[in-house]
Amino acid sequence: MMRKQKEEIWVKVLRLLLAALFIFSGLSKAIDPMASAIKMDEYFISFGMGFMHPFSMFFGVCLNIVEFTLGFMLLFRVKVKFTSIMYMLFMGFFLILTLWLAIAEHLETHFGYDFGVVKDCGCFGQAIEMTNLQTFLKNVVILIPTLIVFLKRKSIPDIHLTELGKWSLAAIGVMLVCIVQWYSYRHLPIIDFSDWKKGTRIDTVFVDQPEELMTVYIYMRNADSTSISLSQEELLKMYDDNANFETEYCFVERKDSIIKPIQRAPLQGFSMIDSAGGDHSFELLNIENNNFVLILFMHDLDEVNLKGIQDENLQNLISLSEKNGYYFVGLTNSSTDKIKEFSQKNNINFPIYTHNIDPIKGPFMVRDAVRSNPGLMLIKNGVVLEKWSWRDFPADLEGIKL
Repeated sequence: MMRKQKEEIWVKVLRLLLAALFIFSGLSKAIDPMASAIKMDEYFISFGMGFMHPFSMFFGVCLNIVEFTLGFMLLFRVKVKFTSIMYMLFMGFFLILTLWLAIAEHLETHFGYDFGVVKDCGCFGQAIEMTNLQTFLKNVVILIPTLIVFLKRKSIPDIHLTELGKWSLAAIGVMLVCIVQWYSYRHLPIIDFSDWKKGTRIDTVFVDQPEELMTVYIYMRNADSTSISLSQEELLKMYDDNANFETEYCFVERKDSIIKPIQRAPLQGFSMIDSAGGDHSFELLNIENNNFVLILFMHDLDEVNLKGIQDENLQNLISLSEKNGYYFVGLTNSSTDKIKEFSQKNNINFPIYTHNIDPIKGPFMVRDAVRSNPGLMLIKNGVVLEKWSWRDFPADLEGIKL
């Protein structure tokens, strides 16, 4: 008589934790497949494989499917022997990869080497940022339950289904993660972990706040040579109240003192540069700008979807902005020459600013703001009110919570 398999409690706990970790990791990236593609592209560039750029989205999406599906299969005990082997191969590969990345980053930081190593692994998307050393140590820890489940795989019974039923259940896992990625790709991430998420005071994140000065004017009274110190408001009041002020007092000097030093933005490098070299970021994103600001993000004009540019709702918003005095501007990483060519070719009648970046090192703030090319953002008083993919552009701004 065949002995029935029985899973030990401690093994079951480890299996469930391992499954939950893979499901979470897969979902945290699946909700933002564009970020997965970008991260994959960064790895390709880092390893001198820039020619793989056209396949970045494919490999990013596939990795998310594999990771989520392995977690799904382990959770429901679908083909446990096969799944445990795949876990070992998966973790073995990433353990070696992250070991190299941790070593390369250490050599870059302390010995001046330049490997162009990716600093954030992206293993949990933008939900949790980790250094390469932290990622390697995390993988070492995860490898322990992975190894235990692998060694105990014969004592973990499969779910009581036929072969077709098991593979059908696995297919359900694949479909779930595919649906999440499809929706997030066509619209925007279901959960936004970016620095530009709704409700964010982006003026304090990206824009330097200028220093505040206090100016004091010192005057001497002609009658007795005594001096008085006046603020600008007090000086204006003296002029209004005393018609003989200029004859009774003599200007001595002006003193400026800093009452609030310049506050550097936590994320440096953001700019909105016009063709003359002027930066409009403080003007448009500052808390004191009590007006609607609509920014059309087009991170690469060579890749922008023209259907979005020609969208009827977008044209309505442009007309609405002109009528009501709202700011409507575009922002791209492309050059000023490319902007001029693009504007003429597509009859663009709103200003497009550029955000100059190093194509490899970034900062990729425009690309990361809206996961759509083009994508639209509504800002007021330095706060992000709403974001839209080009497929979801509204016809007006009614119903927007201010």
